[in-house]
Amino acid sequence: MKILFACGGTAGHINPALAVAEELRRRDIDTKILFAGNPNGMEARLIPQAGYAFEPIEVAGLQRKLSLENIKRNFKAAYLLAKSSKRAKRIISDFKPDIVMGTGGYVSGPIVKKAHQMGIKTLTHEQNAFPGITTKLLAHDVDRVLFAVEGAKKYFKEDVLSKAEVVGNPVREGVLTVNREEARKRLGIGDKLCIVSFGGSLGASRINEAVKDVIKFHIAEGKIHHIHAVGKYDYKDFIESLKADNVPFINNPNVDIREYIDNMPTCLAASDLVISRSGAITLSEIECAKKASILIPSPNVAENHQYYNAMELVKNNAAMILEEKDLTGEKLVSMVKELCEDKNRLRELGENASKMAIRDSSSRIADIILKLVND
Repeated sequence: MKILFACGGTAGHINPALAVAEELRRRDIDTKILFAGNPNGMEARLIPQAGYAFEPIEVAGLQRKLSLENIKRNFKAAYLLAKSSKRAKRIISDFKPDIVMGTGGYVSGPIVKKAHQMGIKTLTHEQNAFPGITTKLLAHDVDRVLFAVEGAKKYFKEDVLSKAEVVGNPVREGVLTVNREEARKRLGIGDKLCIVSFGGSLGASRINEAVKDVIKFHIAEGKIHHIHAVGKYDYKDFIESLKADNVPFINNPNVDIREYIDNMPTCLAASDLVISRSGAITLSEIECAKKASILIPSPNVAENHQYYNAMELVKNNAAMILEEKDLTGEKLVSMVKELCEDKNRLRELGENASKMAIRDSSSRIADIILKLVND
């Protein structure tokens, strides 16, 4: 079998495709796999790193806010879109895939659409509770539409829902397999309550500012082990700010401040409470790890989709939400204190999150792909 994946823009679009590719390769080592994505996107780095062939196709998204700069960007986006159809046809004609799958990002559009026009089987996977524009544009043409969460279905009519299925988001294998006791032993946590907080690989200044107050709140008593990833941009300033406030975090065994959490499955397994943004993959990992969470959706994402992601958990009593417009250190400390003093509530949120988890997402998607190819 030959499969072409189209994805890009963010790790949330790229990693699900990589996970499905891994599952297909595991089932049949001879499966031929090709990825297409933007030459300047993170996919151009992540996909070859994972050992897969990569073909570049340049596509840009339209800017919705009117400004002189955005008008210029939209002219460029229109020019690239006009070129992309020809490039997509060349990629598909050269590789001759049996099936094409899009997992999001603007680059999925021209590849999946052209494959459909050429009579090739197609499917698309939407990671978020609020579907992106690419999914909305492709949903009527593709053979199958896959959703990560049930809530995404309400934005489509019967012609799409008749070929749709909820399959979850593929998550890292370690999230499913790392043992809590083993993880806590590895991190030296003991029996302390553990908080893991982060705002993404680049960081989130508003979250960092509020988390500083959380660290100040619990550091003196030493009853909480806190792992916080500051992110690339604010790391030095964050450290200097704690020093300036005389917070005794240096060589403190209960405070682990990092630029980035590179062993997330271990940290998640060890945690009792997660404080984070509400990107689709993050939430799927929180659900699979059976964790309580305080979610702070990023307001700077397309169509405010992180808010809708978070509300899927909140509606199921599986998380608490704190919107960035309401975020203060005082408010976050109050919520953390409330949860830390109520172990039953922490457990309830984690158990309800676990009920939402789909742990075999990669396998489900691989089954659908193989059925499509063989029908």
